[in-house]
Amino acid sequence: MDRSVYARMNEQEAEHWWFKARRDIIRSAMQRIIPLPEHAAILEAGCGTGGNLQMLSEFGEVDAFEFDDDARATAEAKSGVTIPFGALPTGIPFEGKRYDLVGLFDVLEHVEDDCGSLRALGDHLTDDGVIFVTVPAFQWLWSKHDVSHHHFRRYCKASLSRTAKDAGLEVVQCGYFNSFLLPVAVGMRALKKLVGSEAPDDTMPAPGLNRALYNVFSSERHLLGRVRMPAGLSVMAILRKRKPA
Repeated sequence: MDRSVYARMNEQEAEHWWFKARRDIIRSAMQRIIPLPEHAAILEAGCGTGGNLQMLSEFGEVDAFEFDDDARATAEAKSGVTIPFGALPTGIPFEGKRYDLVGLFDVLEHVEDDCGSLRALGDHLTDDGVIFVTVPAFQWLWSKHDVSHHHFRRYCKASLSRTAKDAGLEVVQCGYFNSFLLPVAVGMRALKKLVGSEAPDDTMPAPGLNRALYNVFSSERHLLGRVRMPAGLSVMAILRKRKPA
């Protein structure tokens, strides 16, 4: 990602509506629809500046790796643990260790070989372990935001499921989220294109608006496992190793 993107992430991820609500969604999914053992072994692949590590530690012992040197140093300062360099698909640390959950939170779109990356992470799962993936949705939503974040692609349910199956994984669940704000995002991107705005999509809004956007997005956590949303700004999938026939 551009250096400015990492800087904004570090400054904002504690309070920005998107980061904060996404943590709520991830936490709810781990509580309600992902069967984890007590004191689970968890790996976050591509932890960025470390905004998810405290939340993940509520569920067990967390390891993490990160490609970017500055982001890794920031994550270590936040978490107080050593975070090694790692790269997908061939530079995954913690050789020989297996995990009950591997989190890949808005990382897969940054990796050219997405299929190979999922296959490699699958080799780090316990027999009953899962990979929990979130990615941005819909190629038709591609914008300068994707360029500055160094994305290779956006996904839909079908393309993410197909990539997982090509990697030898079974799709347990796959669906959209951040759905309530999809019309707002489409309208805002159309308006910015019309007026030629160069403002990044992830700037911190005014406090009242930030709180309102957080409340709308976070409310979707109550629908997890109950309602399948027809579309959204993001896709999530729960994947596991394919069982022998």
